[in-house]
Amino acid sequence: MEKYSLLSLFRHAGRHHEDWPRAWRDPAPKADYDTVIVGGGGHGLATAYYLASKHGVTDVAVVEKGYLGGGNTGRNTTIVRSNYLRDEAAHLYDFSLTLWEGLSQELNFNVMFSPRGVMSLGHTLQEMRDIERRVNANRLNGIDGEILTTAQVQKRVPLLNCSPKSRYPVMGASWQPRGGIARHDAVAWGFARAADAHGVDILQQTEVTGIRQRNGAVTGVETSRGFIGARRVACVTAGNSGVLARMAGLRLPIESRPLQALVSEPLKPCLDTVVMSNAVHCYISQADKGDLVIGAGADGYNGYGQRGSFRIIEHTLSAVCELFPAFSRVRMNRQWGGIVDICPDACPVIGKTPVEGLYFNCGWGTGGFKATPGSGYVFADTLANERPHPLAEPFALDRFASGALIDEHGAAGVAH
Repeated sequence: MEKYSLLSLFRHAGRHHEDWPRAWRDPAPKADYDTVIVGGGGHGLATAYYLASKHGVTDVAVVEKGYLGGGNTGRNTTIVRSNYLRDEAAHLYDFSLTLWEGLSQELNFNVMFSPRGVMSLGHTLQEMRDIERRVNANRLNGIDGEILTTAQVQKRVPLLNCSPKSRYPVMGASWQPRGGIARHDAVAWGFARAADAHGVDILQQTEVTGIRQRNGAVTGVETSRGFIGARRVACVTAGNSGVLARMAGLRLPIESRPLQALVSEPLKPCLDTVVMSNAVHCYISQADKGDLVIGAGADGYNGYGQRGSFRIIEHTLSAVCELFPAFSRVRMNRQWGGIVDICPDACPVIGKTPVEGLYFNCGWGTGGFKATPGSGYVFADTLANERPHPLAEPFALDRFASGALIDEHGAAGVAH
């Protein structure tokens, strides 16, 4: 068996990558489709996949101005969790976490989901009260959660500075064992390959420049490759959602800001869980390659620059050194920013707009990656049946007129 494996290795090593089959097709755009999905990130590709696989809607085009996963999907810190406070958000994110747990098998593509647990630190009595409230609310909703003491935190993460003399003493933490991380680009590739296998057209390097309407109904999209007609247009463009909405004459209640992250040089395995802190505002995990993946906060201004300000980086690295003194001499390899779209209540918009046939899935803020499969599933169901999926119903656009907001700003910890 070993000899056969070595022979296979040498045989395939001689093949050039030009001979590899395409993971998905590169078709020319058709004149029209039943549904055009604008945005080739994780949420858009997941929507296309579930439309085709669960509802039999295969006359679908995913239109992406760049390359697949080149936006926020490839610019996040890959954390997956569901320990949100409000019932509506908790149910949606936990549904998504359940999909994550079987996603590699469903897509037949390893998305490298690693349920290593997510720990949110408490540094003050008020934070510990908030943690206790959130964990109890999670348990009432059937979501796993525990409250850890300082000693339990130290045992799980020996490198963490739990000294009572530290600037931000660790008084305890919440712990979600089912949470973890996944590989962001693998998620995009897995959904793209699976959607393509069902007949979905994936159109890269195709920028949407306008949304055409007639008598209050959408008729298609203007693109850099010409007009594409559609009965339904579904916009899933994260930080650029406001720009797309303006093309249709709408103004969404969202703000777009750069959210920053960093990655270090590779280290030997030293951190086997995700650690988050709201007080010092940083969150950190170690990737399978050994890099420390570090998340920072969002800049305090609106913008579309994918770099962000140095002030945020400086603050975050100071926070990391406060929590993990042993990391103070680790070198950073690179830094980047993603453009997050934030709603006033830190929850998404999923569903119809006043323009007939035009749908938006946006406003996920800093929680978009963890919601990828769940978002695609409920949005596909909403599109196919032209009514909100039960999990998506509370996140309709008209809640900002009715006042039925779902406040997750402070309730969800760091919110990433």
